[in-house]
Amino acid sequence: MTSPPGSMPFRWDLVTPDQLGSLLDGTEPPDLWFLDDLVACAGKVLARSRNGDLFFVGRSLDSMFDLLGGVFTGPAGVQRLYRLPLSFQRPGVGFGRRWRRRPLKPAEVVQGRRFLEAVGLTPYELARRDRPVVLVDVVYAGETFTELFTLIRDWIEQEREPWPVIRRKLCFVGVTIRRKTSPNTERWQQDAAWTRTLPAAAVVNVSLDLGVWSYFGDHQVKLTRSLRPDRWTVDAGGPGRDERTRQALAEAAALVAYGRSPAGRQAVARAVGRDPALSQSWLRTLVTNLTTG
Repeated sequence: MTSPPGSMPFRWDLVTPDQLGSLLDGTEPPDLWFLDDLVACAGKVLARSRNGDLFFVGRSLDSMFDLLGGVFTGPAGVQRLYRLPLSFQRPGVGFGRRWRRRPLKPAEVVQGRRFLEAVGLTPYELARRDRPVVLVDVVYAGETFTELFTLIRDWIEQEREPWPVIRRKLCFVGVTIRRKTSPNTERWQQDAAWTRTLPAAAVVNVSLDLGVWSYFGDHQVKLTRSLRPDRWTVDAGGPGRDERTRQALAEAAALVAYGRSPAGRQAVARAVGRDPALSQSWLRTLVTNLTTG
C-alpha cells in the first residue's frame, strides 16, 4: 500500500483496526514497561491543553496518540486528536557557531502548507476555529516547534489573516526530560524568541522520565518512516511488514486497547485529576466523562 506523492505516510487506523487482518498473528505480547509514565504524562498534557484539539507533531508521541485514541473512543469524550508527522531535519550550512539548517526550499514551503491544510490548520481556518490548536511534541531544544511556528506564522502574514486573533488559539506543549528543578533551571522556550509573541500560558511543558523520553524520541520502532522535507514531495511509501514493524504494531494496538478499557480511561482520569488545572470546569467535566463513559 503506497501513498501518492506529497501525501502523509500511511498509518494503520488502530481505533477501527479492520485493516490489520492477520498482521498481528504470531507476534509476542508487547511489554508496555513505560505505560505508567505514559499515562501520567498524557494526563498532564490533557490538563494543560486549554480544552483544545491535540495535534501530535512528528512521530515521537505516536504512543500517546494511540493511548488517547482509545480513551476517547465512543462516549468517553469528544477530544479531537490529529497526527502531523512532519520532521524538519535536513542538512545544515556553515560551520561551528554559524551552523544552521538550510532554509526550506520554496517547493517544500508549499508542500508544508498542504500538510497543514490537510489537518485544518490554514490561516483562514485558524482565525475562525472555536477551539485552541494544541501542538504536542517531545522537546529538547525546541527546533521543531520553532520551524513549525515559522511555517505557520509566515503563511498567516502572507494571507493577511488576523494574527491578534490567531495567537490566542495556538498552544505548544513540550514533553521534556524530567530534571531536578531549581530557580536556575533553563527551559527551551527561554531561547526561542517567537514564544514571547504568544500569551504566557500558550507555551507549557510536561516532564517525562529520561528513559521513556529517549525510548519514544530515539529508539522506538515507528509505524511510518520519517517525513523530512526532502521526502515531503515524493512517494510516501507503504507501511513496513517486517517482524520489527509487526511487533511495533502489536505495541500500538495494545495501547489503543488499554485506552479503550475502563481501567485505562480511569487511569488517565486519575492522572488528569492530579493536575492543579482541575479547578477549570471543562477539565472536571472531562474527568467525569472518562470515569463514567
